[in-house]
This record gives sequence, C-alpha cells and structure tokens, in this order.
Amino acid sequence: MKIIKAKPEDYQRIRLFYHSVIDAIQGQKYLPGWRKDIYPDPDDLKQEIAEGCLYYGLVDGEMAAAMVVNQQCHEEYQNAKWRIDAAPDEFMVIHILAVHPRFGRQGLAKELVHFALDLARNAGMKAVRLDVLKGNLPAEKLYPGLGFEYIETRPMFYEDVGVMEFELFEFGL
Repeated sequence: MKIIKAKPEDYQRIRLFYHSVIDAIQGQKYLPGWRKDIYPDPDDLKQEIAEGCLYYGLVDGEMAAAMVVNQQCHEEYQNAKWRIDAAPDEFMVIHILAVHPRFGRQGLAKELVHFALDLARNAGMKAVRLDVLKGNLPAEKLYPGLGFEYIETRPMFYEDVGVMEFELFEFGL
C-alpha cells in the first residue's frame, strides 16, 4: 500500500471513500457508528486535509484505507488514567482509521498504525492515543495486537453516536 498525505484536491475522493466504507459495512455485527456526512464530518475532513493530518492508502491506484493523525482529542482524554505522562503537545491521536472491506485481511490497518507510530516518533512524541466505540470488536482486537495498552472505558459524547462508552488505548513511544 502506498500511503499519501491528502491534498485539497483529494477531498471529494476521500469523502466518497468513507461513504463507500459505511455502505459496505452495513449489516455487519460490529459497527463504528459512522453516518454519511455526520461522521466523518465533511468540514472536519476539509480541515484535516488543510492541516496536513489526513492520510490515505492506495492499492493498485484504488483508495483502500484512510486515517487522521493529529494532536486533537476529546476533552475526556484529560480525565483518563493514562500510563504515559504526556502533555497535550507530547502525544498524537489516531482518528477515523478505515480500511474498505474489499481490502480486508491484507494488513492495511496495521500498516496505517505503524505509519502513525512512525509519524509520532519522528515528531518526538511520548505516546499515541485513541478511542474506540465499545463493542467495535475489530478495533478492540487490532490495537492491543499492535502493542497498544487498554487504559479504561469512559463515556464520551460524539455527534455521530451521542453519549456512549469508548475504550481508550495508548502506545508508549
């Protein structure tokens, strides 16, 4: 997979990629709670592209995966019992990591996560953190398998799902 930093001209392609993922996972048992043009939010995607923190992966020229890696996090992160003592400017957060089901079981999510970890290392970060909607079993299995430590479950409000339980994970660098 070739991982590329998104540019403004990639916006519509990325938006449609997430729509395609949402369509493809309907009916599956474990869903991330995403809804077209609610989450991922189109304005957020544009902003993340402008900030240079949205990346996508191509396989044979086709968009197969995407994610955001930045330093923005939910306010509840401040209340979590993280293992790594890191100020807000000393950790990065992975958001909206998606692999289209057509490209499943090829290790693309692992490649994206390793890419994010390398970004954080190269930026001198102490940790990478993220949250997963409780019950999203594929994500709950992925991150610990890559060395992330489960921290705790916290209620958080996100527009796409309302107030729900999210599992927090951390990877110390």
